[in-house]
Amino acid sequence: MLLYRIFIWLYPKIVWLLSFSNKKALLWLQGRRGLFKKLAIAFHKNTLPVIWIHSSSLGEFEQGLPVLENIRKEYPGYKILVTFFSPSGYEVRKNEKVADHIFYLPMDSPSHATRFLNIVQPSLIIFIKYEFWYYYLHEAKQRNIPLLLISGIFRKEQAFFTWYGGLYRKMLSFFTYLFVQNTSSIELLQSIGFIEQVIMSGDTRFDRVIEIANRFKPLSAIDHFCKDQSTIVAGSTWTEDDEELDHFANTHPSVKCIIAPHDIEEERLHECLSLYKHSMLYSVYEAAYTSGRHIPTEVNVLIIDNVGMLSKLYHYATITYVGGGFGDDGIHNILEAAVYGKPVIFGPVYDKYFEADELLDCGGAFSIEDALELEKVIKELFANHEMLYTASKASAEYVKTKAGATSKVMRYIQEKRLLIN
Repeated sequence: MLLYRIFIWLYPKIVWLLSFSNKKALLWLQGRRGLFKKLAIAFHKNTLPVIWIHSSSLGEFEQGLPVLENIRKEYPGYKILVTFFSPSGYEVRKNEKVADHIFYLPMDSPSHATRFLNIVQPSLIIFIKYEFWYYYLHEAKQRNIPLLLISGIFRKEQAFFTWYGGLYRKMLSFFTYLFVQNTSSIELLQSIGFIEQVIMSGDTRFDRVIEIANRFKPLSAIDHFCKDQSTIVAGSTWTEDDEELDHFANTHPSVKCIIAPHDIEEERLHECLSLYKHSMLYSVYEAAYTSGRHIPTEVNVLIIDNVGMLSKLYHYATITYVGGGFGDDGIHNILEAAVYGKPVIFGPVYDKYFEADELLDCGGAFSIEDALELEKVIKELFANHEMLYTASKASAEYVKTKAGATSKVMRYIQEKRLLIN
């Protein structure tokens, strides 16, 4: 407990030091200034019961969105509060209409947890995937507020399953129910005594990507760029990914490439423009296309310089590449690509993601070690139509068979009467 207290005391101070040179750290600080005053104003005259949904960042929010939208539809008499810990979630979704209020989560502490829950007074709390803040969870338990974890994922190297993980195991005990993604998570939780309050519901991300694909609407500038040609869409790329991809893109001008960097800061965009020799920023291309201005015919690479388009872009791919697999944290969301029935290629670091293993096993994905292997796989897929068709079909069917996690969460809420219409 002492180490946790030191951590939550030090964290804001470290962020403050980083804020002088790091934009995200600055946003983290600025977003929490006067936060309790803003919360008090938002909830001052509220007379409706509140559901509080917390996610760490943008990916977890997208993961929980199917549950959020179902709650909004089934229980219109409730206010919904969404909180984020990270600027990568809050800054992108702060104006999301599906929630009544969106805020940063105040840093964990006994006083903050008490003050926050006094203001919000939630009837139900939902945490998405992970983010375990001791004092918030403890205070919810003390107040007998139903507390759910959805799309939880657990691995044996996590602190919960170590000799020193007593505090973490205690945090798990504060949850009313744990909805987890796979059987290995259930087995790990059972090994430390969590049996009755755990169920394998699956991952709500599958429901989310299916919903996004079903809502697809064409992007006219992207339609114009692709022109029914062979297209590679590379999403959430880091420098290491682009260094693996650039040679193929530069030496195969007839293949269209759409590159969506994970970070769209100016320096990173310039790096992409430098690596890909015949490239153009999407914003520039779209403006030229809309106004009818000339677009150089040699441009075969679009660099996406906005946030929010990626899940639609995979629709246009012949082959997809998902970034992150050459970094310590591993690959980004491969389901956004697979749902459209596209072969998915990624780097060697994917051990934290069971869906990557499963998609590899069923033939819908390919893991590569370097640029040479990447080019070999791409060329084989383009040349072998049967191989391309088989991989595409495997991806689509894999996602389809994994749907349904949202309905399991909603069924539990209804059966236990955690919310009342």
